[in-house]
Amino acid sequence: MNKSPNILFFLLPKNEVEFVYENFSARQVLEKMDFHRYSAIPILSKDGKYIGTISEGDILMYIKHNPAAFEKLHTINILSIPRHRDVSSIKIDKNIDDLVYLIYQQNFVPVVDDYGSFIGIITRKTIIEYLINHEKISNIK
Repeated sequence: MNKSPNILFFLLPKNEVEFVYENFSARQVLEKMDFHRYSAIPILSKDGKYIGTISEGDILMYIKHNPAAFEKLHTINILSIPRHRDVSSIKIDKNIDDLVYLIYQQNFVPVVDDYGSFIGIITRKTIIEYLINHEKISNIK
């Protein structure tokens, strides 16, 4: 019997993932995203719980609708910026079959434990590589 692996097999652990905390300013978030060349980054609470993911687009739309905010990005808390896309997390005890729909919709999926604490992410690239290497996808050239 060919059982699907637990998602821990694909996990990029928290200590290898860039994220921001809920008290970061929009400027701090943009600087971190720019430095690491990310278009989206997870937001965590001070106690390590996954809150959501903020994207460059979210911040740009906020500035577009609030032009004066551009000069005050260092004072604007990241949680005050509306997020236009819900980046869903998945619990640690799930398997790849549970992950497929989320990874189709998102570039990465945050992984949380039973208490909602962020433990890492799984990237779309990792899942596609697994599927190719295990011949779940054929005719890739």
